[in-house]
Amino acid sequence: MRRREIYDDRRAARAVAVTTARRAGPQGALWGYVFGATIAATAWSYSSSFPTAESRARLADSVEGNAGFAALFGPIRAIDTIAGYTAYKTMFFLVILGAIWGLLAATRLLRGEEDAGRWGLFLSGRTTRGGAAAQAAIGLATALVPLWVLTAVLTAAVGATSKVQIGVGASLCLATSVGAAVAMLMAVGMLVGQLAATRHDANLIGAGVLTGSYLVRMAADSDPSLDWLRWASPLGWIEELRPLTGSHPLAFVPIVVLIAVLTIVAVRVASRRDLGASAFASRDRRAPRTLLLGGQAGLTVRLTRPAFVAWVAALAATGLVFGLVAQAAGAALRGSPGLEQAIARLGGSSAGAVAYLGFVFVFAAGLVAIAVAGQVAAIRNEEAAGLLDNLLVRPVARWRWLAVRLAVGSGLVVVASTLVGLAAWAGAASQHTGVAVGDLFVAGLNVAPPALFVLGIGALVFGFWPRVAIGVTYGLVVWSFFVETIAAVFDSSHWLRDTSPLLHITPAPAADPNWTSAAWLVGLGILAALVGVAAFCRRDLQGA
Repeated sequence: MRRREIYDDRRAARAVAVTTARRAGPQGALWGYVFGATIAATAWSYSSSFPTAESRARLADSVEGNAGFAALFGPIRAIDTIAGYTAYKTMFFLVILGAIWGLLAATRLLRGEEDAGRWGLFLSGRTTRGGAAAQAAIGLATALVPLWVLTAVLTAAVGATSKVQIGVGASLCLATSVGAAVAMLMAVGMLVGQLAATRHDANLIGAGVLTGSYLVRMAADSDPSLDWLRWASPLGWIEELRPLTGSHPLAFVPIVVLIAVLTIVAVRVASRRDLGASAFASRDRRAPRTLLLGGQAGLTVRLTRPAFVAWVAALAATGLVFGLVAQAAGAALRGSPGLEQAIARLGGSSAGAVAYLGFVFVFAAGLVAIAVAGQVAAIRNEEAAGLLDNLLVRPVARWRWLAVRLAVGSGLVVVASTLVGLAAWAGAASQHTGVAVGDLFVAGLNVAPPALFVLGIGALVFGFWPRVAIGVTYGLVVWSFFVETIAAVFDSSHWLRDTSPLLHITPAPAADPNWTSAAWLVGLGILAALVGVAAFCRRDLQGA
C-alpha cells in the first residue's frame, strides 16, 4: 500500500510536466523544422547566388557599415562568407518568431489553463501551487528539445555539404542562440502569467517587454556609439553570442541568469497566491466603467483595445526608426550593385534613401501581417476558452460577432499601416532626406493589402477548421517572409513568388504602388472572410 502511495505521489508530481510537454512539444518540433529549413535554404541560396569571392566581396562592400540594415537585421559581420550572411539574414527573423511563440506558449499553458479552470484540477490533487508551476517550467523546457534538435540537425546537415561548409560547432551555437531567445520569453511568459489577472493581460505585458527589448536593440545597432545599449536588451544578448561569426559564449551568462531568476520568481509567486488571484488588479475589479458596453461591437473594441494600441505604437515606433536611419542607409546603398539588384528583384527602381525605405516597407508589411495573425489567434482563443458562449446565448448573431471581430482587425491594419508611413516620414524629414509626406503615406497604405489577405485566409480556416486556424495563419506569414528573403537574394521562379502575399505589392516608395495587385489581394481576402463567416455560422463551437 505504501508503495502504491509513493507511485501516486510521483505520478501527480509529473502530471503537469507531462501535460505541458505534450501540448507544447509538437509545436516546438514544428518551429524547429521551420527554423532549420529557413537557415538551410538561406545558406544554400547564398552559395548559389554569390559563388565567387569577387561577387561576395562586392556584396560586403555594399552593406558593411550600413546603419539602416544593421538596425533591421543586426550587426553585419563577415557577410562575404556563407556563415556570416546566413547569420545576418536569419538571426533576427528567427529570434523574433521564436520569442513570440515562447511567450504565447507559456501564457497559454499556465495562465490560460488557469483562466479556463483546468489548472484547478491539478491543484485538487497532491500537487502544490508552486510545484505545479515548477513542473510546467520543466514541461516547457522539454518542448524546447525538439525545437533545438531539428534546428541543429538541419543546420548541421546543410553545413556539412561541400557547397556550404559551416562547422558543426557553429551550427550548434546558432541553434542554441535561437533556443535561448525562446527560453527567455518563455520565462517572461511564466512570470507575467503569475502577475497578471488574465492571459490576455499577461500577453500584453509580455509583448511590451519584447517590443521594448527590440527597440533598444534597434537603437544600439543604428549607431556605433550606442553599442553599449545592446547589453541593456535581452535581444542584444542574443546578438552578442555571434553564432557563425566567432561565437562569444560569455553572453550566455546574462541569458541563463535571467531565465533562472524569472523562473524562480514565477514559482515563488505561484506558491504564495491563491488560484485566480493576481498581483496586478484586473480591470474587472476596478470601479465599473461602462464605456463601449452598449453593444457587441463596443465590447469587441473594448476587449481588443489594449492589443490594438500596443501594436499600433510598436509599428509606429518601427516606422520612425526606419525614417531616422534612411539617410545613412541610403548613402551606403548608392553605387551598391548587389543591393540595387535585390531591390530590383522586389520591383523597385530608385536609389539612395528611397530605395532603402522601399526595401524596409516590404518588411513592415510582414510585421503588420504578424499583428493581424494575432487578431485571428484572439478570435480562436475566445471560442476555445468558452467565452464566446456567453455572447451567443444572448441575441447576438454568430455572423455579426465574427464580422465585427474581422472589422476590428481590418481597422488595425489600416491604422497601423498609415502610421508606419507617417512615422517614417517624420524620422526621414528630421534627417532631411527630401522624401515627401504624400509618398510615404501612400507607401504606408501599400503595406496593408497583404495583411488584409492574411486576415481573410485566417477567417476562412477559422470558419471550417478552427483548431488549426492559428497555426495556418502564422504559417502563412512565416512562409511569406521566407519567400521574400529568397526573392531578394536571387531570381526565384514565378510560382514560388506568387505564394507570398508580400511579393504581390511593390516596394513603395522605391516604385509606384501596383493598385491592381493590391485590389486583388484585398478582394480575395474579403471573399475568403465571407466564406469563413458563412462556414462559422453552420458549424458547432469547438473548445480547446
